[in-house]
Amino acid sequence: MRVFVWLLRAFIFFALFAFALNNSQEAEVHWFFGHEWRAPMVIIVLVAFGCGAALGVLAMVPAWWKHRRVAQRQQQMTGEPGNAPTPEATAPNASVVRDGL
Repeated sequence: MRVFVWLLRAFIFFALFAFALNNSQEAEVHWFFGHEWRAPMVIIVLVAFGCGAALGVLAMVPAWWKHRRVAQRQQQMTGEPGNAPTPEATAPNASVVRDGL
């Protein structure tokens, strides 16, 4: 399975490398107010991908903060990290249930 994964990675790398070599011609990006940017096509595509990934990460930050706050509150209430205690762990004979005795 590892060989298959490495072959897949190598294929993706060489496909992207060939894409970069085939798109090395100059291209223009026209901005507002008559500004333009000239760069190789592959650089423009790479910058556009990077900006999209950065915007996606920034859009997820509020949700990550919310989940982090919820996890911290849960940890403070239960006294341990992770999930809330299960009913078996809070039962009077919890050691018997956990140990399987």
